[in-house]
Amino acid sequence: MKTLFLLRHAKSSWSDTNLADFDRPLNDRGLRTAPQMGELMKSRGYLPDVVVSSPAARARHTAELAAEAAGIRERLRFDPRIYEASPHTLLDITNSINDSLSSEMLVGHNPGMEGFVRLLTGAVERMPTAALAVIELAVDSWRDVSQGRAQLVEVIRPKEVFGSTE
Repeated sequence: MKTLFLLRHAKSSWSDTNLADFDRPLNDRGLRTAPQMGELMKSRGYLPDVVVSSPAARARHTAELAAEAAGIRERLRFDPRIYEASPHTLLDITNSINDSLSSEMLVGHNPGMEGFVRLLTGAVERMPTAALAVIELAVDSWRDVSQGRAQLVEVIRPKEVFGSTE
């Protein structure tokens, strides 16, 4: 049994129109919500063996803040394939996870995250900013993860847990 956590980056800023999409930072709400999600993960025992994030600024900072709050910061890596990844690219990344790991968290972007949840589980779920999907995989090897072979445990959406974050 393997567990995959999918975390969409927290709310980003659009205030500087000169910044490339890749370089957009978190806004104030994102800076509050990312560590809240890390604390929630810790309280629920959702502690992945490793966190692999898109290197885009908003995803990278989300991963750093959430991992630090959860107490897993030293297990943080970045993979440029996650930025603008399709669900099938996210599946390829998942299939390449080292089998010694029983769990992993990918931190990325929509529409790829929503599409990946659907690809794996068949569930159509909203993944707003900072949402976390918890997926169980009845496999012994990450190479065996494939379309429709996973069970969605839950999707945690910050507004549903913490209320308004404005």
